Amino acid sequence: MTAKTVIAFHAHPDDEVLVTGGTLARLAAEGHRTVVVVACDGVMGDAREPGGTVRLDELRASAGVLGVARVVHLGYADSGHGPLLFPDPPDRVRFVRAPLEEAAGRLAAVIREEDADLLLSYDPNGGYGHRDHIRVHEVGARAAELTGVRVLEATVPREPAVRLGKALQAVGVLRRYDFSDSSWFGSPRASITHRVDVRRYAAAKRTALARHQTQMGGRRGSRLHRIMISLPVPLYAALAGREWFVERAVRPGRQEQPPE
Repeated sequence: MTAKTVIAFHAHPDDEVLVTGGTLARLAAEGHRTVVVVACDGVMGDAREPGGTVRLDELRASAGVLGVARVVHLGYADSGHGPLLFPDPPDRVRFVRAPLEEAAGRLAAVIREEDADLLLSYDPNGGYGHRDHIRVHEVGARAAELTGVRVLEATVPREPAVRLGKALQAVGVLRRYDFSDSSWFGSPRASITHRVDVRRYAAAKRTALARHQTQMGGRRGSRLHRIMISLPVPLYAALAGREWFVERAVRPGRQEQPPE
């Protein structure tokens, strides 16, 4: 087997675990080089203030658990997930305000530097409609056009995920999401091209998630994080032991080997 270099492009620290953690751990265990590129640093305010690097520090700790060889921050601030888009902090631009060509150029530079064989990005919905996640899709797609790298877009199968989301809402979790119209969420199951079994790496994935301690308290998503890292490994593997991707169409004029 020839070792490959795979870049996983994510919006925020902790997304690398939630979306591709098992895949990254499996690739590293199988001898491939893995790199995580994160657009945002997980901080809404001035990152020069005390604690301004804590989310990136947690990302590096998580990446170490997953066997990731390198972590890169593209230099942007979080854009937030809500109706309001706050002004940029004084030290950097919010990701959704960054010019597409600028952000894609930064990602393309890492792809070229690593001579990457594969880019993991996000589906057009960004999984669940977060503005930064949708921007990851746009920037990843443009960087792929600039470099010709093969792209798999991380996603979730819409139909079972929506059923699970509604069940969680019944017990008081994920109440801010509207699942009555699911077109904003994931991808139709029939469109998924790659299903990755990562059950053997569930323990690493759960441990990596636990490295993101700032996500465990005081936030609306923290309850689900705490529940997930408290689960026994077999149950965690049953719930988070699959990861899904949709392969982007090859650009006209390019030739690719068929996916394995």
